[in-house]
Amino acid sequence: MRVLVTGADGFVGRHLVRHLLQAGDAVAAGCRPGGPAVNWSRYSATGTPVQVVPLELGDDGSVRAALAWGPEAVVHLAAVASVREAQGDPGAAWDVNASGTARLVGAAAALKESGDADPVVLVVSSGEVYGAGSGAPRQETDPLEPVSAYAASKVGAEVAAMEAWRRAGLRIVVARPFSHTGPGQAVTYAVPAWVSRIKAAHRSGASQVAVGNLRPVRDLLDVRDVVAAYRRLLVDGRPGEAYNVARGEGVALADVFRQLATLMGTAVSPVADPALTRRADITHLVGDSTKLRRATGWAPTLSLAQTLQELVDAEAD
Repeated sequence: MRVLVTGADGFVGRHLVRHLLQAGDAVAAGCRPGGPAVNWSRYSATGTPVQVVPLELGDDGSVRAALAWGPEAVVHLAAVASVREAQGDPGAAWDVNASGTARLVGAAAALKESGDADPVVLVVSSGEVYGAGSGAPRQETDPLEPVSAYAASKVGAEVAAMEAWRRAGLRIVVARPFSHTGPGQAVTYAVPAWVSRIKAAHRSGASQVAVGNLRPVRDLLDVRDVVAAYRRLLVDGRPGEAYNVARGEGVALADVFRQLATLMGTAVSPVADPALTRRADITHLVGDSTKLRRATGWAPTLSLAQTLQELVDAEAD
């Protein structure tokens, strides 16, 4: 299968490219010009080359040129992915996440309508689109009630994508991943940030580590299980449908912090820092992935304990 991955040079994108290559797919890495340099030869055990495609979602010509590579499938990851960053500039988040998705699916729909191509497009949204909810595991039929600029822009992306499916018959599948982490995630995200701060405290002999709100419960997956779900959805996902990508189990963020401290052999205590706290934090965000499992046979293969151990090992002295 020929797969174009937008945002390929990001955290999830790099893992997805490796997974697709291992599955025997031909991959084009859609990357924003001026983004991080990536040695793509490291991502293929067989030496299969990755075609790098410049992609600027704000430029119609750039989007059309990327699709001219001729993908049979597109995984649309490129986004403002940080809740904090999106809240700082909601307009920019909408420009990239919603308008950028509209440009991409619009160009793909034009290819289908002209008879030149008929790619399946996996639009990666977020479990955050469900909002505060009731505390029960979220199902795809639950209302979308975002409580952050990031989640709202992702709802916009879904609306744009589904319009292309209804109007042009473009094969749109939506993935709603819940929280995920793993090797290579930036320290701007909570779990790798805690690993880095606990490590620094251990070195200095400090007894406290600054954190945000640790009361929320999250459904935390390994990124490698997430990208495996994305490929399954390219093959078995039903166009016009959304699928939760989730473990289906909740864990309090305070417990994650304690597990990390134990793995690193230190007894540091978390101390709340208002600067690290989100104003509208969702108290309980757990997903029901029954629909995904039934459609594709997917199931997580990596436990939370394994993922946390690898994060700790990656930060070891």
